[in-house]
Amino acid sequence: MNLPCAFEDKMKELLAGEYPDYIACYEEPRYYGLRVNTNKITTEEFKKICPFDITPVPWIPNGFYYDGETVSPSKHPYYFAGLYYLQEPSAMTPASRLPVNPGEKVLDLCAAPGGKATELGAELCGTGVLAANDISSSRAKGLLKNVEVFGIGNMLILSEEPGRLSGYFPGYFDKILIDAPCSGEGMFRKDRKMVRAWEEHGPEFFSSIQKSIIVQAADMLRPGGMMMYSTCTFDGRENEQTVEHLLKNRPEFEIMDMEPYEGFSPGRPELSETHCPELVRTVRIFPHHMKGEGHYLALLKKNGSAAAEKSAVPGKRNGTVLPSELAEFMENVSWKLKESRIDIRGERIYYMPEGLPDLRGVRFLRTGLLLGELKKKRFEPSQALAMHLKKDDYKETLDFSAGDERVSRYLKGETLHLDDMVSDRSKGWYLVCVDGYPLGWGKLSQGTLKNKYLPGWRLC
Repeated sequence: MNLPCAFEDKMKELLAGEYPDYIACYEEPRYYGLRVNTNKITTEEFKKICPFDITPVPWIPNGFYYDGETVSPSKHPYYFAGLYYLQEPSAMTPASRLPVNPGEKVLDLCAAPGGKATELGAELCGTGVLAANDISSSRAKGLLKNVEVFGIGNMLILSEEPGRLSGYFPGYFDKILIDAPCSGEGMFRKDRKMVRAWEEHGPEFFSSIQKSIIVQAADMLRPGGMMMYSTCTFDGRENEQTVEHLLKNRPEFEIMDMEPYEGFSPGRPELSETHCPELVRTVRIFPHHMKGEGHYLALLKKNGSAAAEKSAVPGKRNGTVLPSELAEFMENVSWKLKESRIDIRGERIYYMPEGLPDLRGVRFLRTGLLLGELKKKRFEPSQALAMHLKKDDYKETLDFSAGDERVSRYLKGETLHLDDMVSDRSKGWYLVCVDGYPLGWGKLSQGTLKNKYLPGWRLC
C-alpha cells in the first residue's frame, strides 16, 4: 500500500522499533465485527441462534468477529430485527469504556452513522435520554434509522452545530461521547480512500475543529459527569494536544483510568505541548497490537458540585388526552402510556423522554418515539414503534422462522397470503416477527397480510 511519505516519517518517529510490525499489518486482512444489541437479546442467547461463525472480541463483552469475505450479516433477517450492529472492532471501544447507567442523560455529539449511539442507547435500557447529534442532516437520517432499528425510543436525533447545542443543554448531560471528526489515519488499512482524504485535509485541519468541539461539549456536562473523547487517528495534535487543550481551558476536568486490556497502549505525553504526565492515562490502539484498526481514547471527569436541580413543574402537552384511535390501538399493548409524555404534532403522535429542556429553535429529525399517525379517524402505528416493542408487548403477532421464505418477501415489501396460518385470526394490525423478534407491521384481512414494512428500509 502506498502511504504518504510525511505519514510514514511521522509513524517511524512515533513507533521507533515497532514501525516494521506496524507496516507489516497492512498486508493482513481487515477485521469485521458485529456488536450484539443487548436491549433486545443477551449475548449468550445470540450466540445460540447466530446463523454464521463468530468469535469474541476479547475487550468488548458483546462484540464478535465474523468473516466478512464469506458471509453478509447485513442481509440476514436478524439484522433487520436490530439484533446486532456491524462495527469495526476497535470502534466499539469508546462506548464500551464510557460507563453509562440506566436513567442517565447521555449525548453522542458526533454520532452518525450510529455505531456508538446505539450502544449507549442499549445501555440506558429504555430509560433516561439519549441525544444523538450530527451536523450533517443527510448523515443524521442514517443515524435516525439505526437508532430506530435498535428499538431505542427515549431519544433525540439532532442536527446542529455543537456550539448551538451548548446553549440549550448547559450542564445537562451525565455522560457525553465525542467521536470527533479526524484525519482518519487509523482507518487507512480498512478504507484506502482515507489516504486521499488525509492528503486533502490532514491533522492540522481537524485539530482546530476538535479543540472547539471538546470545550463546547464540556459545557454541556454536569459536574460529576464523565466524557469520552475518541478519534481514529494517530496524530498527537488530534489526540493528546486536544485533551491538553481541554485541561487548560476547563481545569475542573481530570483524566480517568479506563477498564484495561492487554493490547491497549498508553497515551504519549511527549506529543503534547506541555508534556503533561497525566496524558499517559489515555489510550492508544495500534493495529499491530490488537485485532482492530487504530484509535485513541481519553476518559474525562468534570469535578465540582452540581447546582440544585429545579423541581419539575408538571405540565400538559398538547396531546395530554389520548386520542380515542390511539387508546383503542393501545388496548393490544401490554404497557401503558403516560399521558403527560404524549406530544401530538399535526397527524403524528410522539412519546417524549422525561425531563427535557425547552427545545424550541433546535434543528432535529426526531424527538422521542414516533408512535404513529392519525389518519381519517384511525391510528396507523409506526415502524419505530414496531422495533421498540417486544413480541410479548403486543397481543396480535405473526412469528416466522428465519428460514421461512416469507420473511424475505415481507422485508421486500410484498403482500403475503397466509390462509394456512390465520384461518382463525381476526382482521387488524399484526406485529410481524422473526424467531420472536419484531420486524414491522402488517394489516390482516381475509387471509391476506397487507405489508406495512417501511419502504425506505426494505430489502433490495
